[in-house]
Amino acid sequence: MSITKTLIIFLQWHNTNMKSGHILSVISPVFFLLIIMLAGYQVSYAQKGVAAYTSGSTPYNMTFGQWTIKWWTWLMSTPSNVNPVSDTTGINCAQGQNGPVWFLAGSTTGKAERSCTVPADKAIFFPIIDSECSYAEYPKLKTESELRSCAISQNDQATHIDTIVDGVSLQNSQMPRVQSPLFSFKFPPNNIFGATPGDSQSVADGYYVFLKPLPVGKHEVSFKAVIVQFTTTGTQNFSQNLLYHLTVK
Repeated sequence: MSITKTLIIFLQWHNTNMKSGHILSVISPVFFLLIIMLAGYQVSYAQKGVAAYTSGSTPYNMTFGQWTIKWWTWLMSTPSNVNPVSDTTGINCAQGQNGPVWFLAGSTTGKAERSCTVPADKAIFFPIIDSECSYAEYPKLKTESELRSCAISQNDQATHIDTIVDGVSLQNSQMPRVQSPLFSFKFPPNNIFGATPGDSQSVADGYYVFLKPLPVGKHEVSFKAVIVQFTTTGTQNFSQNLLYHLTVK
């Protein structure tokens, strides 16, 4: 129910009770003030301009799974010395960016704070936490099914998945878990995984966010997640905690 409809119902109820002699001199002003505050909150939320695609949609005529391929191909084709994932300041944000969607990266160290300039009218796509398995990295894997199981298993223990855009927390439907189709790519020399350069195939899995273009101006995007794995040798933890200061212009 909208704030406006709630307000109308309250006013009708208020008038009825006033006519019947009920004492509302204290309760009704407080409740009325609460309605006004909630209405103001709703307007404030809308003015932030925060909107995200959900996994069932096809932004720019591509599925979420296809966009994860685009993101991974972008990341893995960029040499490690200029790769955004190993960047600590945002200096490499613009590496390899093209098309209607701007990609943000996680961090090899798990935590980073970056400042980036994003062209206006660009949607923004990024993983909160993700993984991929390729034949180049895991030569013992021989089938697509094995690659997929490998990628999925790495995120099965992911928790505390959270994304905040300009102070607004995204809903679960705006942070869907997505698996990619099998895709082909090429590892360059000096790639981020230290894999043998050349062609390979991979499958990816993770939790992703696809923001619609943000309004011109300053924005903050933060996202984080934790993976806890219990092994025979102990507990292994991995986390992502990223803060982006974005200037859209």
